[in-house]
Amino acid sequence: MIILKITPGFRIRPRLLAALACFILESSQAQPITPTATNEPTTVIAPSLAGDSIVLPTGFNDPIEPFNRAMWGFNKGFATWVVRPASKTYRRVVFKPVRTGIANMGKNLTFPGKLLNNMLQGKWAGMGQETVRCICNTMLGVGGFFDLATQWGIPRSDASFGQTFTKWGWKPGSYLMLPVFGPSDVRDGTGLVGDAAANPMTYFFPFSWISPGVRANDFTDTVEGAVRFSQAEPDSYSLLQYAWSFAHQNRQVDMRVTGDQDQASLETLQSALFTYQDAEFPARGKTRSVLIPATGKKLEFTFWLQPGHAPVVYLVPGFGAHRLAGNELGLAELLYKNGFSAVTLSSTFHPEFMEHASTSDLLSYPPADVRDLHVALTEIDHRLDAKYRHRLGSRALMGYSLGAFQSLFLAAQAATNDAPLVKFERYVAIDSPIDLRYAVTNLDRFYQAPLVWSSEERNANIQNMLLKVVAVSEQTPQPGAVLPFNAVESKFLISMALRLTLRDAIFSSQLRHNQGVLKQPLEKSRRRAAYDEIMQYSFRDYIDKFATPYDATKGIDLANPDVVKNATDLRPYSAELQANPNIRVIANRNDILLAAEDLAWMEATFAPAHVTLFERGGHLGNLSQPAVQRAILGALDGLGAFQKKSKMEESLDYKRAPVTELGELELSQVSSGSRK
Repeated sequence: MIILKITPGFRIRPRLLAALACFILESSQAQPITPTATNEPTTVIAPSLAGDSIVLPTGFNDPIEPFNRAMWGFNKGFATWVVRPASKTYRRVVFKPVRTGIANMGKNLTFPGKLLNNMLQGKWAGMGQETVRCICNTMLGVGGFFDLATQWGIPRSDASFGQTFTKWGWKPGSYLMLPVFGPSDVRDGTGLVGDAAANPMTYFFPFSWISPGVRANDFTDTVEGAVRFSQAEPDSYSLLQYAWSFAHQNRQVDMRVTGDQDQASLETLQSALFTYQDAEFPARGKTRSVLIPATGKKLEFTFWLQPGHAPVVYLVPGFGAHRLAGNELGLAELLYKNGFSAVTLSSTFHPEFMEHASTSDLLSYPPADVRDLHVALTEIDHRLDAKYRHRLGSRALMGYSLGAFQSLFLAAQAATNDAPLVKFERYVAIDSPIDLRYAVTNLDRFYQAPLVWSSEERNANIQNMLLKVVAVSEQTPQPGAVLPFNAVESKFLISMALRLTLRDAIFSSQLRHNQGVLKQPLEKSRRRAAYDEIMQYSFRDYIDKFATPYDATKGIDLANPDVVKNATDLRPYSAELQANPNIRVIANRNDILLAAEDLAWMEATFAPAHVTLFERGGHLGNLSQPAVQRAILGALDGLGAFQKKSKMEESLDYKRAPVTELGELELSQVSSGSRK
């Protein structure tokens, strides 16, 4: 099914956020890195620059968007409630080698169609290759169960009626979401009918059931990722449609890296490659919900509990991330393997949290957002404690990126927390911004990076950048590989991913409380025009045009520098943070969201034994590295993990990441007694 070719790329996304799932993968064609300066001084983007002139390439023509969205809703429901439960049973009964063999046989049975379409396209060499493959696999591979042809290096020449129609000049037409099959267009949808007609099994009952059976067999290994993608993305339809638009284009791509590369942003892109290792780990988690008193709605959370008494780590994700996002699951698996119970919930900026647990129509004032987060954590803890009290040990709060900022904000208030709210014995902050204003200013600057290209070449370069990503997306991503993007491209990809998150947050907020800022109509079933308008709003625009007017109605004056500083900067809480001995901080010196003075403040505020700094990694880009994972686990020392520390060390897979410059983090780790 076409959808299965798209969804694996989304499975690895942390979003950073969703776009990076599609736009960040390894390549061996990159040029040597030329490091550039990082931790630039704090600056503020002038209002005249906040509204940039970057225009993203449009996705596929989608005139029947309401119909397609309805069909995507059917596909999500079918995968979630029918295919997924059946697949769990099927995978227990039919082992992976057998499933692979069945998939091989299914491909072998499509030989007549591939032979015919190679002929119709005039690909005579392809006809010969497919014939040799079919004979080899049929006669020596037990009817195609074993793909010996691939093992022996016989090339494939896949061909379909969709490709044939393309060769004959039929333009693709409109985007079309097919039931079960997923993304397509009018041309390729018609081609599927031709492919079925070219399969001899179609005409002989009961053999006509073989192709659907093979398709169902193939889907069992990808349905978990497909379902998580549909659950985790605020608008999975839009993201899938946009990614498919580029993956579907048969265009030449220039893979060269022109100009210098930026070390910090390239390493930041590596965060998309950190996720869970055990394919069955996400499915082992239990998802439940709690009623949030202030909203009267239920918020879902997911947890993995140890079989015995163990510390519980609540994971708070980065900006807009879902509880089933790649980084969230990667950290949950790391913790669970090393004796901790893990609980995940969505970011306060994800629509799941915004629409169910936020007391604000528009998230714009961090103290209020943190309060809502603390209330949600309390309700979750109460529900778990009511049922699993004998298995719940010390409570720890671990956040990364924006979640780390919120965790430190809570840690600063720990001494004065209201009694009913859950208290934590440890606060762990991974790559926390210190000043949110500096962080979003840098992100706006990154989004403007393509402005260094002339207007004549800018759109073509952005299109080539996205096509370049598609070209490498079929390679197996490996942490530590240098990605084939220059400094402009890597910075833009990071900011584009976060702009998509901001887009979803703005759309969700305006659906619930329309401030009249947007000129395009807000419709759930037809969103493209509104999305195109929202993508022109920078983070600065969000603050000026949405947040400031909204907060003014709540008596919060964001024009007051003192109010803003107390809400968006951790420095005013230095004394409270210094007085809390339960805080552990892990950060990278070249984090794109930190200024040089932020690093100096961090070292001056926290005890040397409580802060670990790595020289490299960008923002979250080194989470897959053993040294960083040991630091994360070490930050939880003393909480009484279910396993002994020696087991914790042994469970880390030192072969998980290749030995590269990025992998040699331990040599440059700054810790107690070794600070520069």
